[in-house]
Amino acid sequence: MELLLTALIVGVVASVAGYFGGQAAERGRLRRARSTAEEEAVRIRAAAEQEAESLRKAEVLAGKEGAFRAKEEWEREEARRRDDVERVERRVQERQELLDRQFVLLDERVQTQDRRAESVASRERGLAGIEEDLDRRAGEIQQRLESLAGLSAEEAKRQLIQGLEEEARATAAQRIREIKEEARRDAEREAKKIISLAIQRIAADHTAETTVSVVALPSDEMKGRIIGREGRNIRAFEQATGIDVIIDDTPEAVVLSGFDPIRRETARIALDKLVSDGRIHPGRIDDVVARSRKEVENGMREAAEEVLYELGIHGLHPELIKVLGRLKFRTSYGQSQLLHAKEVALLAGSMAAEMGFDFTLAKRMGLLHDIGKGLTHEHEGTHVELGYQLCKKYGESDQVLNAIRAHHDEEPHRYPETFLVTAADAISGSRPGARRENFETYVKRLERLEEIATSFPGVERCFAIQAGRELRILVTPEVVSDEAMARLSEETARRIEQELQYPGQIKVVVVRETRAVDFAR
Repeated sequence: MELLLTALIVGVVASVAGYFGGQAAERGRLRRARSTAEEEAVRIRAAAEQEAESLRKAEVLAGKEGAFRAKEEWEREEARRRDDVERVERRVQERQELLDRQFVLLDERVQTQDRRAESVASRERGLAGIEEDLDRRAGEIQQRLESLAGLSAEEAKRQLIQGLEEEARATAAQRIREIKEEARRDAEREAKKIISLAIQRIAADHTAETTVSVVALPSDEMKGRIIGREGRNIRAFEQATGIDVIIDDTPEAVVLSGFDPIRRETARIALDKLVSDGRIHPGRIDDVVARSRKEVENGMREAAEEVLYELGIHGLHPELIKVLGRLKFRTSYGQSQLLHAKEVALLAGSMAAEMGFDFTLAKRMGLLHDIGKGLTHEHEGTHVELGYQLCKKYGESDQVLNAIRAHHDEEPHRYPETFLVTAADAISGSRPGARRENFETYVKRLERLEEIATSFPGVERCFAIQAGRELRILVTPEVVSDEAMARLSEETARRIEQELQYPGQIKVVVVRETRAVDFAR
């Protein structure tokens, strides 16, 4: 037990002694490390101070060099500015000398002008005296003239002005008449040449379409078969075609009546086929009418394509070709409209070629100018508006659209070819045998022509001659002067254009006759 206690005490004493010994060793090591760090810090501080000194010296040297260069640049700039100032000073000096010389010259001119002004003033004073003397003498002469003529100055001036006005008006009217006559002669000569050449190049045949078609029968007994039992065949035929079938006492013939020429042609072809075949009953009638309608449509399209081929016109829309073909059975005053359109195209193209215009475009415009007439049976509106809308829809040019509207004066003529189309339309409609009108319409037109002519003051009598193509007006010479004759004919022609519908043109002739009668005794 004692040994164990002694060993324990010895261990404790050894541990305490070891602990204090370690502490003393650690403190010695720390002292040595601190002294080493202080020496390193002193060394680093010395190196930093040495480097800072070197940098300071380098910067000072660089600053001195920059200042030296700036000084040199400033000295060069200063020298350049000094040169500029000296040059400007020399310029100012020269300009000052020039201004001094100009001032001297100006002073000399002012003195000269003053001398001239004094001379002019003296002359004006002399002229004022002369003018007063002339005014006094003119007054004396005017008083003498008034006393001799018995007229005041205002009255004489008024009479003189009136006489001059009348003389000038008469001279102007005579000159206008001469210019118009000369222009008319030249224009008529050239126009007749162009139109005659155009007409000589075409030869168009026109057939007059009516409201009835006659179908020949092999025998009168065929009429009974057409009528059928209790009239069922004829009713089926009329219902399918929309055309009236007239069966009368005419031997071996049946009359088809209707205002639609296309339906009437369809009915004629269908009835010809039925009569040739001999089998006539409602079922077969419907089939034959359908095939005949298709045949008529093909014929119209072929007729339009033939006209296009003859005219050399290409690129027309199929719908326009279809409507153009319908003009084959459309008439105006008895004139076939397809042949009329072809004739207008040929005339307009020939005149355009003679005058150096686009003849291909002129033919296209002439062919389509009345295409709206192919739609008037099925659509409301004038043929002008219908044709305009149709051609605009299918992309026709502005020249074609202008020709459609301008040939009836619904818009101005904007292209030279449009005038040619309008002229060709008038030529085609007014040539002898092209168109016809019934007697009642003809008489009404003549009466309306004479009524328009007699509505103007000074008209004594008037006569519509040349089948209404010329209106001859006799005027009272005391009321209508020679100068007023031209104005009367022009106003009458304009009223006829506005108030009447007529084919071709109407010539207005004003006749004034003055007779002087005396007797020798």
